Amino acid sequence: MSSPAGPEPSTTWKETLAADEAERFERLGNQLRELARRRAGAAGAGRALHLKGQAGVVAEFTVLPELPAHARQGVFAEPRTYRAYVRFSNGAGERQPDGKPDVRGVAIKLLGVPGQKIIPGLEQATTQDFLLIQNAATPFRDVDEFVWFVIAAARPALLLPRAIGHLGPVRAIQLISRLVKGISRPVTSVATSRYFTALPIRYGRFAVKCALTPHEKADPAAPTGKAPDRLAAELAERLSRGPVAYDFQVQFYLDDARTPIESSCQEWLESDAPFVTVARLVLPKQDVASAEGRRLAERIETLSFDPWHALEAHRPLGSMMRARNVAYRLSTEERGAAAEPDGREP
Repeated sequence: MSSPAGPEPSTTWKETLAADEAERFERLGNQLRELARRRAGAAGAGRALHLKGQAGVVAEFTVLPELPAHARQGVFAEPRTYRAYVRFSNGAGERQPDGKPDVRGVAIKLLGVPGQKIIPGLEQATTQDFLLIQNAATPFRDVDEFVWFVIAAARPALLLPRAIGHLGPVRAIQLISRLVKGISRPVTSVATSRYFTALPIRYGRFAVKCALTPHEKADPAAPTGKAPDRLAAELAERLSRGPVAYDFQVQFYLDDARTPIESSCQEWLESDAPFVTVARLVLPKQDVASAEGRRLAERIETLSFDPWHALEAHRPLGSMMRARNVAYRLSTEERGAAAEPDGREP
């Protein structure tokens, strides 16, 4: 972990937009929506990905004092504490047992955030979302490759031959090997797992990637268990005893070679761009199994979590993020997600 002190980061980052992006992203977003429809069937529309919520809990997000000027941007401009909703999830578009290898995610929705937001029609919303997964970068070169893979993986027995036919043998093996490596690490607790945005966002005049680093270290000897909802049960038991805390950290853009904006598969190495702690996320002690806890979790499941629920100061960057702008909007519309919270909820 880096000290927040240091010289002002580079502001020379830039995005590169393709001429056909709007049409292509709309087409790809509709493909994901159709996949979600086929999976949902009579059960009704759900999320195309991250369908299974492990837990939905209330939290506090505290911006730290005495940050250097370049770290005081957007919601981090002044020290203060925001109430927040947090949703932990498995990444698949199906409800799989927690023991099955998967992309694990966490979504944070800050409440009571002033300022104009990006999404048309939601400019006056008082929320700011941050979405993170357990991998520091995606294995996909671009959104076309990502959407193709998600659809092809719906028939896993045919995935490898289809990938070889579509991508060629070298790229197919490279992609699948990297994906398997990224999801195969054992997860004993979401409270001791580290999460990353994997893709960049604006940070005022700067560009960053973010991480959520747990205060408590993972116990390699901890049993994984076989219960289908073991991660939810483990977090519930942990929160019944006391709070769970994480540091919210950012690493700043340096240059296109080491910290590219448009390359979704290149990790920004900590040895090049150290993380700076700018806030703290605390899940207070709470009874998630109580009637109140269940109502809260059900409420959180109805919400949409979207990196574009954001201030302009935290606009998502890069082609993969721009594609998510379309895909998330279609998903929210398809499943009739609840309106954004107004910050006055209990």
